[in-house]
Amino acid sequence: MPARILVAEDDLKQADLIRRYLEREGHLTVVVHDGRAAIDEARRRSPDLLVLDVMMPKVDGLDVCRVLRADASNGAGLPIIMLTARSTEDDLLLGLDLGADDYLTKPYNPRELVARVRTVLRRTRVRGEGEVYRVGALEIDPGRHEVRVAGELIDLTPAEFKILACLAASPGRAFSRQQLLEHAFGFDHYVFDRTVDVHMMNLRKKIEPSPSEPAYLKTVYGVGYKLADKLAADHAS
Repeated sequence: MPARILVAEDDLKQADLIRRYLEREGHLTVVVHDGRAAIDEARRRSPDLLVLDVMMPKVDGLDVCRVLRADASNGAGLPIIMLTARSTEDDLLLGLDLGADDYLTKPYNPRELVARVRTVLRRTRVRGEGEVYRVGALEIDPGRHEVRVAGELIDLTPAEFKILACLAASPGRAFSRQQLLEHAFGFDHYVFDRTVDVHMMNLRKKIEPSPSEPAYLKTVYGVGYKLADKLAADHAS
């Protein structure tokens, strides 16, 4: 399905190449060349997806992502694919924490970017239509992008919410760390065990009555993690 896509890339030739490939797919594409313009255009046009270069003048891509994710009226749910020349684990963790939906390292094939755009659009459109999942005092609402425990709204990072929503879509199913990254973000090339483990530790601190003895976010030894489909008797209230 055609989408409105904003491309923020300061390399003029690369930006034009991306535009032509996206327009060939039928997408309405607008290109800007600095971070300040990216923020302004995202707020003005409310695009369906943002292709965002990390290294840009005026405001870098990481700060663009940070600003838009804090902008509840437009940017909080905006799908973002980051483009970067850096591919270290710390870069990936930072991109996840800021709310990137996918992460492509330069140099890349424009056809791969188009495929990632297609996947992210499909995944985010489905994500917004999910049912509310409840177990015990925990409530996960993908459509409203909210998580509550005993009625209290819990403040999660975009990465934490995506992992939790992924688990909630298949309660009781065990996911490997790689599967969680692929299903929640599309990161199929940059997989680090610590990435998911760090987010899971932080999630447990926020939603579990006793993080050291989790009732909701279960470790499946030798596999990964799952979200409980019911509470054990000693955790039920």
